[in-house]
Amino acid sequence: MIMNDNFAIQLFEGKKVRIAWDAEQEKYYFSVTDIVQVLTDSVNPRDYIKKMLRRDPELKSKWGTICPPVEMLAPDGKRRKTQAADLEGIFRIIQSKVSGLHGRRQSIHRQLLSLVYGIEEGRKRSG
Repeated sequence: MIMNDNFAIQLFEGKKVRIAWDAEQEKYYFSVTDIVQVLTDSVNPRDYIKKMLRRDPELKSKWGTICPPVEMLAPDGKRRKTQAADLEGIFRIIQSKVSGLHGRRQSIHRQLLSLVYGIEEGRKRSG
């Protein structure tokens, strides 16, 4: 895991996922684009998200609440606002039947919880 202040890049299924810690809310936020790319193996996760939102009007109507813009480290190392979701938001996206992930949700839940546990362990060691 690469940690910088409240930002981290964690390997998840062998791919990088950007993560931000919100100390005020005591929550981790995950880059939605990164998570979708990892879970779907999509070459273009932004297009995948657009198609998913077109197919699920309820998810689309709540997208701004589920995925607020959160400052994260961009691939170039600069801080930029990125659509992000906490664990609950990620689980909501996975539960969408149009996401293509619905059938794998139990496995994905375990993987995400393991990811968060790993981050917490890293924070404890460095803090």
